[in-house]
Amino acid sequence: MPEGPEIRRVADRLGQQLQGRRLDHVWFSFAELKVQASSLIGRKVSSVDCWGKALLIHFDDQRTLYSHNQLYGVWKLHRRDRPPSTRRSLRVSLAAGQHAASLYSASDVSLWQHDALADHPFLSRLGPDLLTHQVSPEDIEERLDAPQWRGRALGNSLLDQGLLAGIGNYLRSEILFFAGVAPGRRPRDLSTQERQQLARTILDITQQAYRQAGVTNRAEWVSLARQQGATRRGWRFAVFERDGKPCHACGGEIERISMASRRLYHCPRCQR
Repeated sequence: MPEGPEIRRVADRLGQQLQGRRLDHVWFSFAELKVQASSLIGRKVSSVDCWGKALLIHFDDQRTLYSHNQLYGVWKLHRRDRPPSTRRSLRVSLAAGQHAASLYSASDVSLWQHDALADHPFLSRLGPDLLTHQVSPEDIEERLDAPQWRGRALGNSLLDQGLLAGIGNYLRSEILFFAGVAPGRRPRDLSTQERQQLARTILDITQQAYRQAGVTNRAEWVSLARQQGATRRGWRFAVFERDGKPCHACGGEIERISMASRRLYHCPRCQR
């Protein structure tokens, strides 16, 4: 499933395609939305946003189209007269002039009044989005120290979207590695310096993944791996999917474990 940085990049591309334009074609496959399609004709797309793994298209009449890709959904951008060639099922089609955006295979789509989004059953459970809500390291420290999180193992809680929205499986492993924190440790186990470092790392690694299209590894390690002939999958991450391989930092062996029923990769030497 795409993580926060990937969804933020999709939101950016959708915004470039549709923001500021008035829709002249709207189509939904869902019966409950079909009856509202015509009411969006002539409406301007005011902005495109995301919250965790949900994408939000805001219109100038204070309504918002919510969609969640889940495992199989994907937005495709194209010219209106050149729909993409795909066997996926079309769920949503939006067009303004020659610019079009089509959502395929997603099943979680709904239309909301903007001021009612706080009551959305999914959004209402989310913590702040690391790439959308201008979260600071101090904000992250405060959340980590809250009673519901300070006693939970970080390898579990970082996947809980109620703590911080947008962190998924690869970000969890990479964040804990670069923070030098073992996945079983809890916020209350950390020193003030360690907690500050973790908060900065959460923000830095997530922002790097957004800027670099999912790459979280250090530039010098990427360069060395590429010189040695590694593919993108081999140099993209520092620890994720690198079990059995040497740690870039210490040379020790990267290990794979399971936490929160998901695979997690770490360096036992570097993360204590």
